Amino acid sequence: MARGKPPSAASGRSVPRQLRGAERSAYFARREAAKVLRKVLEGDSRRQAVGSIKSLVYSPSVRNKKATFALVCQTLKYLPIIKNVLKSAQVLNGKLKRQLELVYIVAYDVLFRQATSTVGEPEKFLVLRRDALQSALQKLLTKKRVKCVDDLTVLYRTPDMLKPRYVRVNTLKLDVQSAILELGKHVKVEKDGLVPDLLMLPPNTDLHDHPLVLNGSIFMQGKASSMVAAALDPEPDWDVLDACSAPGNKTVHLAALMRGKGKIIACELNEERLTRLNHTISLSGASNIQVLHGDFLKLNPHDPLYVRIRAILLDPSCSGSGTTANRLDHLLPSYNASDTVDTDRLNKLAAFQKKALSHALTFPAVERVVYSTCSIHQIENEDVVESVLPLATSLGFRLSTPFPKWNGRGLPAFDGSENLLRTDPVEDKEGFFIALFIRKSSGNKLHCQDGAGDFAGTRRTSHNGNTHSTRTKVASSTGRYIRFPYLLTRLSKMSLYHSIQRKRTA
Repeated sequence: MARGKPPSAASGRSVPRQLRGAERSAYFARREAAKVLRKVLEGDSRRQAVGSIKSLVYSPSVRNKKATFALVCQTLKYLPIIKNVLKSAQVLNGKLKRQLELVYIVAYDVLFRQATSTVGEPEKFLVLRRDALQSALQKLLTKKRVKCVDDLTVLYRTPDMLKPRYVRVNTLKLDVQSAILELGKHVKVEKDGLVPDLLMLPPNTDLHDHPLVLNGSIFMQGKASSMVAAALDPEPDWDVLDACSAPGNKTVHLAALMRGKGKIIACELNEERLTRLNHTISLSGASNIQVLHGDFLKLNPHDPLYVRIRAILLDPSCSGSGTTANRLDHLLPSYNASDTVDTDRLNKLAAFQKKALSHALTFPAVERVVYSTCSIHQIENEDVVESVLPLATSLGFRLSTPFPKWNGRGLPAFDGSENLLRTDPVEDKEGFFIALFIRKSSGNKLHCQDGAGDFAGTRRTSHNGNTHSTRTKVASSTGRYIRFPYLLTRLSKMSLYHSIQRKRTA
């Protein structure tokens, strides 16, 4: 795993030479946490997050991920209290105000972990003023009429939502049974009954330092997120496009479903997210992924590079309203700031989503398109799908039903919305949306038996129990199947079929 250079310090000063062992680790963890916290708070204030707390912490540049994650989450949990205490104690000077995120991290350590390290300017400054900070904290407890800090945090935060820990086995590196045996040495492991290669563990199971995670044999990926690539269900020899690829979990899932064969083009516009995408691909061991740094909307569907693409996964930017618990958004300052929906932002997102989905449907050889979001809003889900239905129909697409046994379906916004899939943010602990478009001529097998032929959509079962659609074929007089060229029209296929039928009866 690639590792970034140790941070010199948030303040830019050189690392103190006297640091040893645990003290050195704690010193760097505080500064790594401060960098992550700065990105989180800046993104939250603009309502344009660079990434979730987890994705920022588990980027390749962060060395001590476990300690950094704990510091960021705990500091955010206590942040309203820390801000109140610092303001009341009046201890901050101008220099420290320029590195507030590090001050917040250190203040958490001093107030709630009783840290005593004086290595580093913020550490020394706040430790020497511990009495003033504790006095301000006590005044706040009295003012809020609570007896302890735990009671105080209840006034400021939303309770955590417990959900199972899901992990997806990367079958490019490890088989499912081996993963179950290894993980089962420490925790209870169950196979998910819906998504192939997905395992369910108890809530709050910490696997961030587990060898199978570190070497890419398993990926920590939620159930709903894992359903997206499985819904697209590409054949191993296909050309596939992941239109908005980063951070790459769905991309490498596609690679595993395709057994490392075929070709996946992973398109990503954001340069910072591109780094995370490349890391995810490298970790997975997938060799059939080609990364494209560019704008999906500017790809020419008729470019020779893309005319053979048979399946497209489109998981565009969205509000993320269905994954606030998983993304730890309940820790952010804006979470309870307002109960109103930012309709302007949703309208802009929906406009982009409609353009992206319309564009995906125009690739000439594409047979399957999955549109997915982690949003609970109809404007980003059913409304987007409904808006492209005239185009989709004109191009020969229909809505299909991913995971027919799944109960959660689309809102009744239009005829056919029962084919859409939703996961519930309360019952399923995350709110996802999946729409599957299939070109009408795709997945149908013309099989002649006793002189009578009919279109019958069939499915075959793969080695891992997953299902894959068979490609359009026709039985000839010799009993062999003829594979139609990708760009033949449905009418020409039917004409060829009847021609063969006439030869057989002649």
